Amino acid sequence: MNIALLGYGKMGKIIERIAIERGHSIVYIKQREQSTGNLEQADVAIDFSVPSIAVSNIKEALTAQVPVVCGTTGWLEHYSEVADFCKEKDSAFLYGSNFSLGVNIFFELNDYLAKMMKNFEQYGVSMQEIHHTQKLDAPSGTAITLAEGILANSSYESWTLDPQATDKQIHIDAVREDQVPGTHTVRYDSSIDQIEIKHTAHNREGFALGAVVAAEWLKDKKGIFSMKDVLNLKK
Repeated sequence: MNIALLGYGKMGKIIERIAIERGHSIVYIKQREQSTGNLEQADVAIDFSVPSIAVSNIKEALTAQVPVVCGTTGWLEHYSEVADFCKEKDSAFLYGSNFSLGVNIFFELNDYLAKMMKNFEQYGVSMQEIHHTQKLDAPSGTAITLAEGILANSSYESWTLDPQATDKQIHIDAVREDQVPGTHTVRYDSSIDQIEIKHTAHNREGFALGAVVAAEWLKDKKGIFSMKDVLNLKK
């Protein structure tokens, strides 16, 4: 499979290595305004760029009839626009806030726990995410996905970074520390005990492998997809 890399930072370089190890070829690399290779030769593009250029990267690839796997977070206010553009171009698009197999299992566990806890109003929920200091968006896309899972399965109405959250808001504590690939914790606290689920990434390898697996799955497909489709987690 021929792959285009849209973004060539730390993640892009790990994705390149893993893709080559799995027998694929990198035929196009774009870093900011500089590019090498030929985008139109790609079977799939993988975008791990920055929020400010993610939408233009995605549209450029879709215009060239190249399906896109996107792991860039912080641009989701334009998600509907990108999904409509993909349909207009009759191509394929797959966004994931996190491509790690473990995190996607964690998403499912989070949804299930939220459904269970809905009837136990004595427990209040809060979240914490810890990432490396180079991460540009806060909270992380993974944290937002977790919060949305709780919102969909509980009486909570929104999430907030404000520590003074209301009873209907989920407080997300976004922490930035050196050399932390990603740690996400969901806590249910009552006056007598605490229930906690947590995912800790040891490195970026799992994110990169998941993105390549998603690209392998997306090749030759049409439509809008997520990691639930790739991992057959849809109910």
